[in-house]
Amino acid sequence: MSPADFNRPGSLYGAVDLGARKQALDAQARRQAAAQENPGGATPGSGGTAVIDITDETFSAEVIERSMRVPVILDLWATWCQPCKQLSPILEKLAAEAAGQWVLAKVDVDANPQISQALRVQSIPTVLAVFQGQAVTGFQGALPEPQVRQWLDQLMEALAPHLPPPGEQAAEEPQGEEGVFQPPVDPDLLAAEQAIENGDLDAAKAAYQRLLAHSPNNEDASMGLAGVTLIQRSEHFDPADVQRRAADPKDFEAQLQAADLEMLSGSVEAAFDRLIRTVRQTSGDDRDAVRRHLLGLFETLPNGDPAVTAARRALANALF
Repeated sequence: MSPADFNRPGSLYGAVDLGARKQALDAQARRQAAAQENPGGATPGSGGTAVIDITDETFSAEVIERSMRVPVILDLWATWCQPCKQLSPILEKLAAEAAGQWVLAKVDVDANPQISQALRVQSIPTVLAVFQGQAVTGFQGALPEPQVRQWLDQLMEALAPHLPPPGEQAAEEPQGEEGVFQPPVDPDLLAAEQAIENGDLDAAKAAYQRLLAHSPNNEDASMGLAGVTLIQRSEHFDPADVQRRAADPKDFEAQLQAADLEMLSGSVEAAFDRLIRTVRQTSGDDRDAVRRHLLGLFETLPNGDPAVTAARRALANALF
């Protein structure tokens, strides 16, 4: 079974794909096909301005539009903020060193309250990385230079597949509803999707695990990790052998494997029904293993998926 066989919307590779922006994954192809003039923005190697001041009025053009071509690092600060005075010089120094690979955009939150309100900034200093119109990651507080440098290195590594080669100008990207941020997308989510595009499931799994380590409730990462785990454990199944053994309802291991193959083929309800029947036919440790396996399959789908909702009710009835 290959990723091309996954045909249920929102499941498995579809679920892995759910949280990231298709726009980001398609950007490289659009850039290669386009040759538009760069309207004065900083691009890698272009020598554009490394540090810019942003206001409520210029935010859309200087941050949203500019981020379609180059990552923009937002430094949200205020004149009375002592930690800001420690962090800002570090960011300015690193922006100069970056030589246009990214742009530092400074926002005085007192003078520009609309920006901080739109971004739901709760404390300063706050630093956000914006790429292709979305805040992808950030941090709060004044970090020392080595930690800031490490954060930037990780960010640029994650975004590298979506940036043009040095010296190549990027085409303008459609930005959707003007001036409105989409939900934040973590670079690890982008890295996971790129790894999947490259067929590197181990790297995708590691990226999802990193994301869940600092965002345990991220549903996209949970679904992605569950989907990749399912694919990996099913890679070496012999479908004919599994089908033969699954004819015996007492072979609960075969039932687990058959359910996995049904999930991979898009037969989600059949997989759930199979495991719920097996829950009813087993007891003790075997029953608990089947229950946990079924819960793991639930995680490959969004919480609101009707098949998951129905299967949860059926599982509760089977258990109690």
